[in-house]
Amino acid sequence: MQRRIFLTILFAFLLVVAGPWSTVPASAQSAPAILPPAPARSIGSTGTDDVSELVRQGRQMELENRWGEALAHYEEALREFPDNLSLQRRFEFSRMHHDVRRRYSDASFSDTINQLSYDKALEVYGEVLTKIQSHYVEAPHWKEMVERGVNNLEVALTETPFRQRHLSAEHEGDIQAFRVLLRRDLGGRVIQNVEDAKSAVVRAAELAQQKLGLPPVAVILEFTCGAANSLDTYSAYLTPDQLNEIYSQIEGNFVGLGIELRMEQGQLAIVRVIPNSPAERAGIREHDRILAVNGKPIGNVSTDEAANSLQGKSGTVVELTLLSPGQRARTIRARRERVDVPSVDSVRILDAEDGIGYLRLSCFQKTTCRDLDTALWQLHRAGMRKGLVMDLRGNPGGLLVSAVEVADRFVQEGIIVSTRGRDIQEAFTYSAHPAGTWRVPLVVLIDKDSASAAEIFAGAIRDHRRGTIVGQRSYGKGSVQGIFPLQCCSAGMRLTTAKFYSPKGLGYSQVGVKPDVQVHQTARPIDGSVPPAGTDDNALDAALQVARQTARGLANAQR
Repeated sequence: MQRRIFLTILFAFLLVVAGPWSTVPASAQSAPAILPPAPARSIGSTGTDDVSELVRQGRQMELENRWGEALAHYEEALREFPDNLSLQRRFEFSRMHHDVRRRYSDASFSDTINQLSYDKALEVYGEVLTKIQSHYVEAPHWKEMVERGVNNLEVALTETPFRQRHLSAEHEGDIQAFRVLLRRDLGGRVIQNVEDAKSAVVRAAELAQQKLGLPPVAVILEFTCGAANSLDTYSAYLTPDQLNEIYSQIEGNFVGLGIELRMEQGQLAIVRVIPNSPAERAGIREHDRILAVNGKPIGNVSTDEAANSLQGKSGTVVELTLLSPGQRARTIRARRERVDVPSVDSVRILDAEDGIGYLRLSCFQKTTCRDLDTALWQLHRAGMRKGLVMDLRGNPGGLLVSAVEVADRFVQEGIIVSTRGRDIQEAFTYSAHPAGTWRVPLVVLIDKDSASAAEIFAGAIRDHRRGTIVGQRSYGKGSVQGIFPLQCCSAGMRLTTAKFYSPKGLGYSQVGVKPDVQVHQTARPIDGSVPPAGTDDNALDAALQVARQTARGLANAQR
């Protein structure tokens, strides 16, 4: 039986290397995510002038070839202006550029180009279209899918990595003529099914080889990526390495250094160092900037290229030149090893007098329920009796089944989440079971980066009035992705198969979960760590206050 995994997490566009958050969503399972780069500015007002300024800022990033930052910028802008066509177009354009660069900095994608024959490449394209036809949440538009493939190829023709590998200098002047010819040839075709689309791609590959000398396999793969990546924000073609990273994220372990990266103002910043990882043992710290990898400065390379240079086989050593705020640059050596990523951490008692516990749930992976059970009993033995603060800030989501199982730990009965797709097989209702339910009062912390499976959990707690939601409105991702390995090669695809709904039947897309107690976080550390209550973490202070009020209200009611 073909392996198929469902995820529902937030899809991040900038990669996090050697870290657990790589890429994948699913039916409440999702691919690990990559922390998106910080937006150029916060978006709070509305109006034409504001959108124009956002577009101007994004276009500046595009002109500087900062495609990852532009992509994250437009993604953030669309959360405030989801129906704006200008922002949607810039987002799609930036994504195509970013995806081409990411693919051509991925050694496994290069290997695919080298190994696939023309017939096998066409078979891969056909398999991707067939999976879209069978599983995608909406009926596919074949003509539009081919047009998106043309767009993808045109963007690739402007990107240096693609041109250096496939395009001879002598053909530079022929590109525009080829583009006109290709659109004229394919534009008049009737494309109504998979076979029509394959026929169009065969013609495109022939023209590209005749006019530009492009390898047919490279052309077909661009149409393949265009078909998968253009469906929606979360669907995508996955290179072999990306597919393996997703499986590693689901399992909660990977080979690497144990750091998460984000592009900030043109520099690679370390935003998290996983506890007990090779990075921590080597002295790498949050907020460090990476200046060079193995002596090679990274200032003039893409984020993906720099990130890929940190990857390698277990046991190999990488040399990093780092800059800490207010200090001189230093060089360290770290050994790549298998890193286990805990999905539950920072387990402690916040208030011993009132018996209030705290834990941070950073993602939903295979080990999450086991980790949560261990943490709950640890807190119970430490004196947790009257309250629990569960921190889901920054949680991008993960496995659907893990979100359901976690909610089932606290909801005694009723629906937790339901899914609906174009295919009746994608319609499921997940319900709670009375056995093993923890009845401790809950406070759930969320923010704008709490997504997908995190929203399933928070929504179930909200709808069942099982606890108080504190913080900021969550991300608003309400779709389920399946992870499909391809039989024709070692690659795969992430495909939106359904949408999910809260116990009350409410959708999450572009809506999210609204907190009962809203807190504007002003001073949260960028590394995602949580300072002790009473310091500068306004949201945690508010959550603790709610938990204390609930605990004391229960105590008074029992007297």
